[in-house]
This record gives sequence, structure tokens and C-alpha cells, in this order.
Amino acid sequence: MDKLEPLNSITQISRRVVRVLGQNPGKFTLQGTNTYLLGTRNPYVLIDTAEGRAEYTALLQSALTENSDETISKDSPHVSDIVISHWHGDHVGGLPSVLALLRKLWIERNPNDAKGYVPPRLHKFPQHPSHPRSGLADIFKGLKPDLDYTPAPNGEHFHELRDGQTLRYGEEGEDVKVLHTPGHTSDSICLYIPADRALYTADTVLGQGTAVFEDLAAYVGSLRKMLAKSNFHTEGGESAYDVLYPGHGPVVKDGPGTISMYIAHRMQREKQIVDLLAAPPPNSEPFWTTWTLVATIYKSYPENLWLPAAHGVGLHLVKLEGEGRVVRVSKGEGLGAGWKLIGGEGEGGKARI
Repeated sequence: MDKLEPLNSITQISRRVVRVLGQNPGKFTLQGTNTYLLGTRNPYVLIDTAEGRAEYTALLQSALTENSDETISKDSPHVSDIVISHWHGDHVGGLPSVLALLRKLWIERNPNDAKGYVPPRLHKFPQHPSHPRSGLADIFKGLKPDLDYTPAPNGEHFHELRDGQTLRYGEEGEDVKVLHTPGHTSDSICLYIPADRALYTADTVLGQGTAVFEDLAAYVGSLRKMLAKSNFHTEGGESAYDVLYPGHGPVVKDGPGTISMYIAHRMQREKQIVDLLAAPPPNSEPFWTTWTLVATIYKSYPENLWLPAAHGVGLHLVKLEGEGRVVRVSKGEGLGAGWKLIGGEGEGGKARI
């Protein structure tokens, strides 16, 4: 990956959007998790809460209060709604500390009316009840409904988001549209912000590099959906959004072009796999395995990168298997799984890519 572009901790990226950096830089988080405040004054909508570092909470407080003046109503909380883009800890882990901060700010501003505080509504796309890895239940163990957050009418923590749903924010009554974009995770969403001609992409498309995913078929479908939606809500075929506000990394200026690049990259990798499966396996082996595919595709790369790359190759093979284009021909799992192409697709053939 190219050298990471430095990002300011608090950045006014448009008249109505402020980015607050999560202060959690790392291999997978790049410069850190981007969280966003929508609105020109309170009550704002907060998108994501980072992972809960104290440095982030202090920055969020500055972002919420540094522009405060006497024209801001004391009857309104700083944040009315918090939208969580997906269940990963670097996006939802900061929820308890953020909720505590919002209550503290209200009491400091209204010391004689602590009971008048209306805590924010929390919004997230629902996960399947059997989802095994979400730590959201642990996050809510110390939180109290109606005191720390406003629960949904059915008593659940989150107000469930729906694909195509419109959320209204700000004193000007501007809209944000929800797009369900599974692939990175099953509950991943993007948010279309018409007033900014922008699409918030969470971890589906990053500001630098390429994203990881848990379901490739769903992921590619979501990328194509995002690209197709680039001309919705417009007249004369003009693109609805130009820029992307990603969950990690800087603002992407050519949104549709970057999404097209993501799709092309995935399809190029898929074609490599299909073409190899159409050729004889190496060393007179009876079939290609996941590992021999990885070793061939990445032979010019350092071997310490092969194992991480194997995850993506494996997901491509699962996608192809689901489409009926390859068949698993050995009982091996993981790197030892064996594969053959169905119908002889390959270079010069009829591979559907």
C-alpha cells in the first residue's frame, strides 16, 4: 500500500459534515476510524463511534462544543441520533463512552434540568439472530434504556435500518438515504448524502487501498449496486454523488471511478483463478488446491504475504462454487481444498466474469 496520507483529527469536510478521527491507527484501520457529524448545528447525527479510546472522546467533545454559541438551543441535545455502519468493534466500540459524554454535556449546559435530557436514538441494520461474532451484547451490558439511549418502540437497543430508508437530519430538514451493502459484513450499510453529493461507504470502499470482505458474492453485488445508484435522485442522468466519505482514509474525489476500479480488481483476480483452473495443475497433481492457486498467482510476492492472500482466493472459489462454475473435488478444507472448473471455462472459453 502507498504511504498513508496524514489526516487531521477534526476536519470540516463540507458545510454540514465534520470528520472526527478515531485515534486508532493500525494495519487494518489505516489512519484510524473516521466518524462523521452531520448537521450545521445541534442536534447532530453521529455516524459511528470509533473503538472507544479516551483521545477520541475528547476530540468529539471539542467538535461538538467548539462552535457552540448562544444561538444554540439549550433545549436540544448535542446529538439526536447515532448511526452504526456495521458491527465491527472499531466502529461501535466507542458507543458507551460517547453516550456518557453526551449526557455529561447536557448536564453541564443544563445543571438544573438533568431529567430533561433526551438521549440519542441508535440505528443499525439488523443482523441475523444466529450471527456468531458480534460483541454488541457486551457493549450494552452497562447501558440503561431511556437514560443512556432511547430504545426502539419494540424495546430493542437499535432502531432497525432498512434498505432505501430515508433519515432526516439538521435544522434544515436534509435527508440521508440508507443503502444495505453486505459483503464486508452482512449488516454493512452506506449512506447517500444528497446535499453533499457524497456517499458514506464505511468499510465497503476505503480512502486508500482495497477493502476486505467476508462474502465476495455479496460484496461484488453491493459494489455494483452502489455504482448503479450513482445516478439516482438526479435529472438528465447526472451522477448523484461525486465523492466518497469512507470509514478509513481520506475523502475519495472520484467516487464512481473508484468503485468501478474495485469491481475491475475483483473481476481480474477471478479471471486469473478461472484461467488457472482451466490449465493443468502443477507437478502433475490431480487437481488445483487453494494453496497451489495462491502460490502461482502470488509467486512474485514475498511468501509472508501468501497466507493473507489465501483468504481472498478462498472467497473467490466459494463465490465460483456458489455460481456453479467450479466444484470441490477433495475432502480437504482451507488451503488443501481441491478444485476443478466446470465446463472447461478459461482463456478463450466462456468464463462468465
